[in-house]
Amino acid sequence: MAMAMASVQLGRQTSIQDSPRSPEAKLGMQVEDLWDVQEPELSPNEKLNACFESIPVSAFPIAPQGIEIKSDASLAEAVQILAQNKILSAPVVDVDAPEDATWMDRYIGIVEFAGIAVWILQQSEPSSPRSPSSPNGAEFAIAANGMVSAAGLGALGPEDASITSGDFFEALTSSEFYKNTKVRDISGSFRWAPFLALQKSNTFLTMLLLLSKYKMKSVPVLDLGDGKIDNIITQSAVIHMLAECTGLHWFESWGSKKLSEIGLPTMSPEHIITVYEDEPVLQAFKLMRKKRIGGIPVIECGGKKAIGNISLRDVQFLLTAPDIYCDYRSITAKNFLIAVRNYLEKHEKRSPMLSGMITCKRDETVKELIQKLDSEKIQRVYVTDEDGNLEGVITLRDIISRLVHEPRGYFGDFFDGVLPLPENSRV
Repeated sequence: MAMAMASVQLGRQTSIQDSPRSPEAKLGMQVEDLWDVQEPELSPNEKLNACFESIPVSAFPIAPQGIEIKSDASLAEAVQILAQNKILSAPVVDVDAPEDATWMDRYIGIVEFAGIAVWILQQSEPSSPRSPSSPNGAEFAIAANGMVSAAGLGALGPEDASITSGDFFEALTSSEFYKNTKVRDISGSFRWAPFLALQKSNTFLTMLLLLSKYKMKSVPVLDLGDGKIDNIITQSAVIHMLAECTGLHWFESWGSKKLSEIGLPTMSPEHIITVYEDEPVLQAFKLMRKKRIGGIPVIECGGKKAIGNISLRDVQFLLTAPDIYCDYRSITAKNFLIAVRNYLEKHEKRSPMLSGMITCKRDETVKELIQKLDSEKIQRVYVTDEDGNLEGVITLRDIISRLVHEPRGYFGDFFDGVLPLPENSRV
């Protein structure tokens, strides 16, 4: 019997070693090796915590491109860099920093698609404060007000998103205001100053907790030797790693559970933030920014069924393809979805928006959901009942938060070293 078990184990190891493995799968095998030697009295969740605490973040596969944006780049240039590299955000390097600057002096923050769009709109508000990083903040506000008035948008209050004319963003992206405003001029909109980062020696558990419980969408990993970013680990990258671990014992023991068994979805239908199809699309982006969420379902008028989803990444289409809305009297959420889908189909560009509304049921397994999120390259899935009505939403963060838990006193005074948000920050 023992010989038979040894033969099975040897066969499994030989099969794994002989088959080509991705860097993420090899990382999963490190977890597998650690899983096998954990104390038997530990619960599966405690075992996973112990495994991830034993692996440094330096072991995570390096992202293929380390894109950085210079602080003297214009908003137009920053948008093009983000769009061309298909990323939602990038660290901003201070061009005035000396060569031997520490990482805190080298970087001024992380700029986001959504941050650029919302910052532009905020400048149209009569009470818009002077930009803390530039003496010309008032001039930017005046220029933005002129742009907004010319496009027929009117004043945008923080709680309001007026009807947006179809040619507004085309006029905006061709304006001198858009072309001349520098990334450093909007540093007050950055989430961190400069950002929360990990050292290469920090553990996987720390990284996973930051991406889940502490709501970070990406975590820069620093090489303190040269004061530069060595890697950026995103929620999507972690989900891809998990998808590559299919077949490994530790993953299957967790991934075979139904969503309802691990408490997903956590949000009830009445707490889902939505927009109706006839509301201005800017309302969707303002709600996402205000509520700090990555996506929002578009609901049919007078009903409960979702006709589509708008995510933060979709704000790029307002800035990179503004001409596609010119035929619309106003850019409603529905018109936005139609225009972007037509644009993507015409240009044969692969995008989650072409897949329609991605949904799941409560009785699906964690593994099935992870594979769906990874293959579709999406940030969230909506849970529906048999009639298609919304029952909840599950995000990448929700899944990661069910993979690990924070031990009591784990971070200690870790967050005491985080630099505060800039004064007058409007994030």
